[in-house]
Amino acid sequence: MKPKTIFFSVGEPSGDQHAARLITALHRDSAIQCRGFGGPEMAAAGCTVDVELTSHAVVGLVEVLPKLRDFFRFADQAEAIFAGGGIDAVVLVDFPGFNWHVAKRAKKFGIPVYYYCPPQLWAWGAWRVTKMRRLIDHVLAVLPIEQDFYRRHGIQTTLVGHPFFDAVEETELDAATLASLSDSSDGREHTIAVLPGSRDHEVHGNFPIFLETIRRLSNSSPLVGKSVRYAVASYRDRHCLWCRDQLGPEDRSLPIEFYVGKTSEIIEAADCAMMVSGSVSLEFMARQTPAAVLYRVGRLLHFVGRRVLNVDSITLPNLMSPRKVFPEYVSVGDSAPAIDFLTETIGAMTTDSFYRERLRRDLADLRRAHAMPGASAAAASHLRRWLGVAGSANDPTIQQTIRRPAA
Repeated sequence: MKPKTIFFSVGEPSGDQHAARLITALHRDSAIQCRGFGGPEMAAAGCTVDVELTSHAVVGLVEVLPKLRDFFRFADQAEAIFAGGGIDAVVLVDFPGFNWHVAKRAKKFGIPVYYYCPPQLWAWGAWRVTKMRRLIDHVLAVLPIEQDFYRRHGIQTTLVGHPFFDAVEETELDAATLASLSDSSDGREHTIAVLPGSRDHEVHGNFPIFLETIRRLSNSSPLVGKSVRYAVASYRDRHCLWCRDQLGPEDRSLPIEFYVGKTSEIIEAADCAMMVSGSVSLEFMARQTPAAVLYRVGRLLHFVGRRVLNVDSITLPNLMSPRKVFPEYVSVGDSAPAIDFLTETIGAMTTDSFYRERLRRDLADLRRAHAMPGASAAAASHLRRWLGVAGSANDPTIQQTIRRPAA
């Protein structure tokens, strides 16, 4: 039997990781092959990457405008692939502004379109659900709130669970890195994780705020005299180099360590963290590591966001909890208030053991309720069934993998 071909369109670094796990699960069946737009993780999983779209990830109108021509060119390239035939299904992962153009072009050729990690229309932009209903055949929801929202609006939806919990369960942590981060032989009592983001503009906008917070914590806070290390987790080598370059001569004594590709180890070892808002907050929840969340946004996006957001939090675990387990702050314009927030919050998490343990208990409750691994296997099973691949119709993975909480 001729193999079925799935075309992926993935525009975010985190989506690259989620898609790679799904592709790995799909490739356990030789009757399926994958190609499309994505990133290095997908390529490593065996997907033929026609365009490395994740290197073009942007957020906000100001960032998107200079790249509009590129995105339309990529969409046209996708249409040319569809016109050539041989594509049996399209799987979109997040990145809705671009992916809707891909979906529209796929529908011209009668190709079924599935959305894995769908846009968070339940949080903002609910009016766009009409477009979703017109262009998408089936949603593979990763959160219960998504399943409820899309089903309520008449879109076929299946809950598979969030792939971040797959990553937590499957990732084999590097023992040497964990030992280094936990080593107290140099007198370090606390490890504070620093996650400035996975995209260039996030790193450039947030790390200077984090660095100034570290300076203040080291010089004029309850942490003065305490033995602390700050572990900066970078997604790419260029991000690490850029962050290092921000340190001046006056920062030589700061206990900052830089890592690339060791985010999970840093989250696991840290007592607490300062981080950029994003889906990585789910890994913090699963590993029960308290964190202060910063969301740095331009004035235009903030102005629009205040009028369209339907939720009262920017952090996914906070939306799953009756109270905000991750303190968060939206920063617009002057960075001084954000630095004040981070200094106060990280100081409390590090010095107030009762506060830190209360946060850990709240995270443990959320983990038991929501940290269900198996999303990648469940999504792969559904796709195999919808594509008519032999042997998938009665796959018990569909019913079992999303119900077992992470240990």
